[in-house]
Amino acid sequence: MARNLRSGNLETRSTRLKLPVAKKPVYRKIGPGVGLGYRRNQTAGTWVVRVADGKGGNRIQALGVADDFQDADGLTVFDYWQAQDRAKVIARSTHAAAHDARPLTVAEALDRYEADLKSRKGDPANVARVRGHITEALGAKSIFMLTSRDLRGWRDRLAKEVAPATVNRTATCLKAALNAAADHDEGILSRKAWEIGLASLPDAEESRNVILDEGQILLLIEKAYLISAQFGILVETAAVTGVRVSQLARLEVRDIQGNRADPRLMMPSSKKGRGRKISHTPVPITVALLEKLVGAADGRGKNATLLLKPTGEPWSKSDHSRLFRRAAKAADLNTDEVTLYALRHSNIVRQLLAGIPIRVVATNHDTSTVMIERNYSRHIGDHSDQLARRALLDTGSPGTPSTKVVQICAGR
Repeated sequence: MARNLRSGNLETRSTRLKLPVAKKPVYRKIGPGVGLGYRRNQTAGTWVVRVADGKGGNRIQALGVADDFQDADGLTVFDYWQAQDRAKVIARSTHAAAHDARPLTVAEALDRYEADLKSRKGDPANVARVRGHITEALGAKSIFMLTSRDLRGWRDRLAKEVAPATVNRTATCLKAALNAAADHDEGILSRKAWEIGLASLPDAEESRNVILDEGQILLLIEKAYLISAQFGILVETAAVTGVRVSQLARLEVRDIQGNRADPRLMMPSSKKGRGRKISHTPVPITVALLEKLVGAADGRGKNATLLLKPTGEPWSKSDHSRLFRRAAKAADLNTDEVTLYALRHSNIVRQLLAGIPIRVVATNHDTSTVMIERNYSRHIGDHSDQLARRALLDTGSPGTPSTKVVQICAGR
């Protein structure tokens, strides 16, 4: 019952109006024990749903008016596809009531999704973001009864409070939770409500990435070391590698690969994205950073966390924020714009402008070429311009052949 089924004599108003006027509906089976019926009337026809009660009988319930003579609105007037979706919702509710099963709510779907992320060692932080914006009424609503209008209204209200890109990220997480519920419950017969209602806002991907020059980055690292040696090495490692703090926090001593001419870190993958990922990716580092990391790891076991706070505890998600703000202020940078993520953005752009292929840049930073192209398109354009300029014909060089035009006679 997950897919909508076609019907030659019910799909369109023209074919339905050819049916004879009758009290008995014409039915199309749309699932086990479920039929969608159309009753042809003198005026507009009506839709009904017939659901088997498991005792040899059927329950018949009216759905609404068919769009024989007016446009469908999905509320009281339905086209064939809308009527089919509505019939499946009623069938699921009837089944749940018959088996004394309480329908899953939106809040419970988020709980399940969060638990699933934790079991897969994913990042549940986005679920918390969604919970912060879900209204009590929407959270208590059965996902079987959700409509695109419910979710579109929620998305549009959220757009008045936060930036479009934040709306899209929040809506994407909610959509993922609802899809996960649908994947594990065959009673959820249609995903149209959130596919339509939570559609991404357009023009929300305008990049606000702050790019720092080399002098600013070096000054930031200097100011970070003045706060503490442990914070300084965290900032320096972030600047050299360009990876996320969440990845740096999971580095272990054994991830240092220094017994080679080209030292590197075996960087743990992030918890972002879908599907299975490579657990560690080699990321190049400088000899200077290698020496500091080896010094920081001195005397600790291979499985010990590499980067620690002054207290000896691992860095958690937001521990660096206040400290980085202090360092940025000391470096005379705009603390409202410059966050530690600026080191990541700057590293990506620096590699692009150095001529490193986008695929390699994406791998080094645990992201995709699509995200690189979407967020750094202007800098990719600069990179392309530099590459193309190497092949320009220099017509002003000494010895360049004359550009005098000679007329060629095509014939007498």
